[in-house]
Amino acid sequence: MIDVKHIESVTFNGEKIVLLDQTKLPLEEVYLEITTMKDLWEAIFELKVRGAPAIGIAAAYGVALGASQLEEQAYDEFLVKYEEISDYLASSRPTAVNLFWALNRMKRIVVDNKETSVADIKQMLHKEADAIKKDDAEICESIGENALTLMKDGMTVLTHCNAGGIATAKYGTALAPIYLAKERGMEIKVFADETRPLLQGARLTTWELMQADVDVTLITDNMAAMVMQQGKIDAVIVGCDRIAANGDTANKIGTYGLAVLAQKHHIPFYVASPLSTIDMETATGAEIPIEERPAKEITQGFGKQTAPSGVKVYNPAFDVTPNELITAIITEKGIVQAPYYESLQTVFE
Repeated sequence: MIDVKHIESVTFNGEKIVLLDQTKLPLEEVYLEITTMKDLWEAIFELKVRGAPAIGIAAAYGVALGASQLEEQAYDEFLVKYEEISDYLASSRPTAVNLFWALNRMKRIVVDNKETSVADIKQMLHKEADAIKKDDAEICESIGENALTLMKDGMTVLTHCNAGGIATAKYGTALAPIYLAKERGMEIKVFADETRPLLQGARLTTWELMQADVDVTLITDNMAAMVMQQGKIDAVIVGCDRIAANGDTANKIGTYGLAVLAQKHHIPFYVASPLSTIDMETATGAEIPIEERPAKEITQGFGKQTAPSGVKVYNPAFDVTPNELITAIITEKGIVQAPYYESLQTVFE
């Protein structure tokens, strides 16, 4: 049995980044060796590495790798090239704020150490990327501990997309309390949405939970209303890609619909989020940029054409759940509830 919560989906040895190719799961466990920025950009864009925290970790290792390959020795020349690498990786996916958070944290190392040799800066970048990964593992465990206080033995939760161990450094965000419960002998059952169009719930979440011997049931996205109506769901818990200052939350497309259904059926709707995903510079969900994905993900999903040639397609990767539909946001620093603008500020104090 694979201990999924401890799988390292992103590693770096100073010369290459190794990524678990999540597009190959659940049928194959394939690891990619990344040595160029182009390959890393494509891996992020093509969702070979995915999950907001894992994207941030990959980007941190990416700029560390890119910096190590630069030949410039003068600080000013090195900085120009470094910023080009950082900006290039930042263009891979616009919605997940962890990508920009990690790149900004890495850039501070470069900017704050301009009196240091370029060689030393390169080593410091590697150490900082390692620290980002280590911090994420600890953060996810703390999120899980806090989320577990909202759950009881024997309950059933519904989740959407994949916010587990392979989307982070360890444990995941939304799945962290499930893993912790399992470790402590509690039984929390899971219904996993298939998560159209790329089936992250079917391919990844069910694979993860089955490896951990968690009782998981797969449903298609349009079955969620029925299982709620039948009283099968005690809570909904999801991860997220960005939270605005007012609590509006961007997550995988389909999340908003689940929140509406949960409110209708009087089911608590929880968002599990590290502080790095909370963007206090973005006032509301209306300002969150929403990535649009290629049409072929819908018309030719997994290589088979399922729609007429030439049909118009709208394929947003995320939607925004308004704050009034969110029961609580679970962070590593605690659980916050409405009014979110005030309560989110307190977790940063």
